[in-house]
Amino acid sequence: MQDLIKKAGQVKLLVMDVDGILSDGKIIYDANGVETKAFSVQDGVGVKSLARYGIKTAIITGRKSAMVEKRAQELSVDYVVQGRDDKLVALTELLAKLDIALAECAYMGDDLPDIKAMQSVGFAPTVPNAHPEVINRSHMVTTRAGGCGAVREICDLILKGHGHYQDFIAQYTLDTTEDTPS
Repeated sequence: MQDLIKKAGQVKLLVMDVDGILSDGKIIYDANGVETKAFSVQDGVGVKSLARYGIKTAIITGRKSAMVEKRAQELSVDYVVQGRDDKLVALTELLAKLDIALAECAYMGDDLPDIKAMQSVGFAPTVPNAHPEVINRSHMVTTRAGGCGAVREICDLILKGHGHYQDFIAQYTLDTTEDTPS
């Protein structure tokens, strides 16, 4: 675990796929052909927590979806790249604009189009429902599935690696070190 925390501590940019990572990978169309997705609120708290400590976030996805744009805006995701099948090319193009090296990135993906990008970064987590070839090439597998808090696990690990986790948790807890009234 210490090795993973060390890897996470080097992360300056968390890059996430959408289907299978931020969502459960299901694409649902209603009777009018409108696409819907479900996103985890816990993942959202995690993504927002990274911004608080200066850690950038990005989405790179092969599909184009207005819902992804909306969710990214809600979470203040720094960069959104949609409609890109070659995730490594999209990632390197994004990094060319930033002062961040591949070794300082975490890339979280779950399927074959994510493998090259995952193999190129310093920290490559995935989810338990990922394709077996992705799991074999990842640095860790979350305990939670995509769309069910997996991103939050990685955000918490990144905060631990940067030494911010206790500060982050403290904003949601009461200080129990003071004497409480009897």
